[in-house]
Amino acid sequence: MSARAAGPRASVQGLRRRPHARVLIVGGGINGVGTFRDLALQGVDVALVERGDYCQGASGASSHMIHGGIRYLENGEFRLVRESVVERNRLLRIAPHYVKPLQTTIPIFSTFSGVLSAPVRFLTHKQQGKPKERGAFLIKLGLSLYDSFSRDGGSVPRHQFRGRRKSLADLPHLHPGIKYTATYFDASVHNPERLTLDVLQDGEKAGLASPGAPGTARASNYLSLHAVQPPAASAGAGSGAVSASTGSTVQLRDELTGELFDFTADIIINTTGAWVDLTNQAMGAASSFMGGTKGSHIVLDHPGLLEACQGREIFFEHTDGRIVLIYPMGDRVLVGTTDVDADMAQDAVCTDQEIAYFIDLIGHVFPDITVRQEHIVYTFSGVRPLPRHDETQPGFVSRDYRIERRGPEHNGTGAVVLSLVGGKWTTFRAMAEHLANDVLAELGMERKVSTAQLAIGGGAGFPPDGHGVQKWIKSHMSAGRDAHRTEVLLTRYGTRAEEVISFLDAGPDRLLHSTRELSVRELEFMARHEQVAHLTDVLIRRTSLAFRGLITGELLNELADVLAAPLAWDNGMKAAEIRHAQDVLERFHRVQVDSLVG
Repeated sequence: MSARAAGPRASVQGLRRRPHARVLIVGGGINGVGTFRDLALQGVDVALVERGDYCQGASGASSHMIHGGIRYLENGEFRLVRESVVERNRLLRIAPHYVKPLQTTIPIFSTFSGVLSAPVRFLTHKQQGKPKERGAFLIKLGLSLYDSFSRDGGSVPRHQFRGRRKSLADLPHLHPGIKYTATYFDASVHNPERLTLDVLQDGEKAGLASPGAPGTARASNYLSLHAVQPPAASAGAGSGAVSASTGSTVQLRDELTGELFDFTADIIINTTGAWVDLTNQAMGAASSFMGGTKGSHIVLDHPGLLEACQGREIFFEHTDGRIVLIYPMGDRVLVGTTDVDADMAQDAVCTDQEIAYFIDLIGHVFPDITVRQEHIVYTFSGVRPLPRHDETQPGFVSRDYRIERRGPEHNGTGAVVLSLVGGKWTTFRAMAEHLANDVLAELGMERKVSTAQLAIGGGAGFPPDGHGVQKWIKSHMSAGRDAHRTEVLLTRYGTRAEEVISFLDAGPDRLLHSTRELSVRELEFMARHEQVAHLTDVLIRRTSLAFRGLITGELLNELADVLAAPLAWDNGMKAAEIRHAQDVLERFHRVQVDSLVG
């Protein structure tokens, strides 16, 4: 969208007022935001900029899973699996409003298949010849090892194997040719974008100074690193604890207005995911760390498939050896994912070929269920921030992370640059802790706070069970807010819904005509407190309306009308926002919405 006039954004003004930070994080996905929160909790003066919206890239295009990565065992990544299951169990405790247990079932069609080829895959990280299906023996071995890593003192149930008869009694729509099923537990995150926003707001809150004073943790979306101007005094700076006299002057660009301003930092952290090399290039610190792969998904409105899943994720190996998944998310079904080398010069979008692949894989396990393209309500794709892998096949590329350091003497910025290579949703907290510890060492500071047991955002005090949820809803209803509306707010914000409810009750409010899931004052709250800049921010990342295929022309127009006042849009800008939303939905998500605007 082209540059335009707009009122001053508080998030940008926070960086303009204090145009220096000890640490500047570039990239607002979950890993950058997690590092921002961790550093803010340590009292570090930290700023974060994101060229788009938070969680807009790979973080928002994930399979919505928080999992230990059972298939990583085959790659020998035991450290990653152990860390992943520990972090999965931890997120279930510290982010219970968004991270939920997920019962997972693997349909198995053979007993000993793949036993001979598995050692070759393990040693070479390549698939030799035609894929050999992993049979019950290998899956049993893997799940037994997985149990030993993931049971969290016995609180996570052991996996269960069942024969064909019992399996089909549980899941009658499964392919009748199965021999066994194996069932275990992982976790899912149904609102990754809102969890990212919670983590960000925790960081901002931690960085608040005394009333009226500028905070030491500032973040803005739609603000990009445009250029770098290394100060002459910092050329040839040595190693050791970074002092405030070293550093770099960067030029930041407001992506909404086109305005530029200077900002200085002593350490720059590059958490731009698959774009790490391109970001380093812009900073004069050339690198060739990345080799991302594209993963696509489709979302289906298909009651028959939803019922067939019985509330479980169906996780299995397709005929090409690719591990794929089908699982219910509310009243929709998510199907994914592909794993192909990405062309960073092209937009990541779900192709016709990928859709045909997804429909085929559904038929592989549920042969009596017909899925057509018209069942698809949403598609999305992202580029995984994987390390450069040369000849290694995409499915065997490590999902672990590493941190690359470039001192002032080895890059053009005049600052220490730390680049995150890799990283996955499940381990974001542990990765952020690792990266923050590296930064603290650079600054000569000690860690003050651990995030290991610290509740995230609206996860603090979240009801522990269904009875508690109903009690919470009943206690927060009012004359103008029924149980359904209150439940929507709790689901969307966790216990932070109390802050939202206080805002809603402070003035006259009404539900939108085009949806019962939003009200006028809630949109005003998002505009004031959640850095909303575009209609798509609301449709895709502050709510699940787009994901569930609930966008209409009426909704676009009503959203634009309501947001016009808090975001200072005139009629021309409202029309531009509607066109922008239509373009994004069609180009990146294969969703066509007719406009009511002439």
